[in-house]
Amino acid sequence: MNIVCIITARGGSKRIPRKNIKDFLGKPLLAWSIEVAKKSDVLDRIIVSTEDDEIARVAKNYGAEVPFIRPLELAQDTTLTLPVIQHAVEWLRKNESYMTDWVVLLEPPSPGRQAFHIREVVKILREKNSEIDSINGVSEIPGHFSPLRAFKSDEKNMLTRYPDGELIRNLINRNQDLPKLYFNNSSIYAFKAENLTKDPPSLWGDKVLGYLMDIKYAMDIDTPEEWLDAEIKMKRLLTQIL
Repeated sequence: MNIVCIITARGGSKRIPRKNIKDFLGKPLLAWSIEVAKKSDVLDRIIVSTEDDEIARVAKNYGAEVPFIRPLELAQDTTLTLPVIQHAVEWLRKNESYMTDWVVLLEPPSPGRQAFHIREVVKILREKNSEIDSINGVSEIPGHFSPLRAFKSDEKNMLTRYPDGELIRNLINRNQDLPKLYFNNSSIYAFKAENLTKDPPSLWGDKVLGYLMDIKYAMDIDTPEEWLDAEIKMKRLLTQIL
């Protein structure tokens, strides 16, 4: 079973300019994803998909492959992940006659994931290959952020429960009484390659397995404020790991 890691890193970040190669605790943000992918030692190839020459150089310096430069039309603000992954897999097939069975996707704005997470995901996909189409890294939503405790307001600012309009007095008050809910933490994904060529094509397929991660590893940097928060969180995490 061939398992290719694709790290997507375009150069046109707007909220944090040059985000993917901006220094994050002593090295480019992109480097954190490359290094844990290498450290996991379970991936056949580690490929960075980018349209940016400088990002490509940084990726190579940290030991990733950059066998192609991503077309500019696949590096826009509105570009979805599906065509980017399709392009990478198809390029490898056409230009190197290289076929992959699974794609592990790592996104640089989520530097908290560790090598053991990648090893665990790969172990799962090997064991459950015939049972699942994809794996999504998730973390538990803290009770005080649960959508089951969300409000909506009317034109008079009167609050009711979202989304059913029930009275606030009927809200579930104790966190321990809430069902466990999860959010996509953006740390790690795995997609069966055949999903990309089905009709209709998708990343996920039909059978998506959740891979539960402690929330302390969940970071998704999109704004300057989130960058500062992630630095604090990562420093704390590194003291626990080291």
